[in-house]
Amino acid sequence: MFEYGKAFSGFAVNDVNSARRFYGTTLQLPLTQDRGRLRLELAPQNHVLVYEKAGHAPAAYTVLNFPVQDVAAAVQELSGRGVVFELLGGDGIFRRAGTAMAWFRDPSGNILSILEQE
Repeated sequence: MFEYGKAFSGFAVNDVNSARRFYGTTLQLPLTQDRGRLRLELAPQNHVLVYEKAGHAPAAYTVLNFPVQDVAAAVQELSGRGVVFELLGGDGIFRRAGTAMAWFRDPSGNILSILEQE
């Protein structure tokens, strides 16, 4: 019934044009836009659908996680591009049991994260 490897996730935003600027320009993710929806190209055969929804309410949980090698360096670089991180300590980075993570929001208030992975 389902094709393995073909499933994908999606989430809503209140304005797809603001989302396009944020994800494409600020985060520098490859994306396409078709029929008013964004397709964030995360890897070959791996994408996330971003669509505009009237009455959008941001999710109360993390909708998208980005693995990085160095969270502190990523926080510094993204902060320089205007990304504002949730304050979870002096530098905005959550550290516990060898895990380093930082959370931020897109223009629609959806929660995103970067997390350190080797």
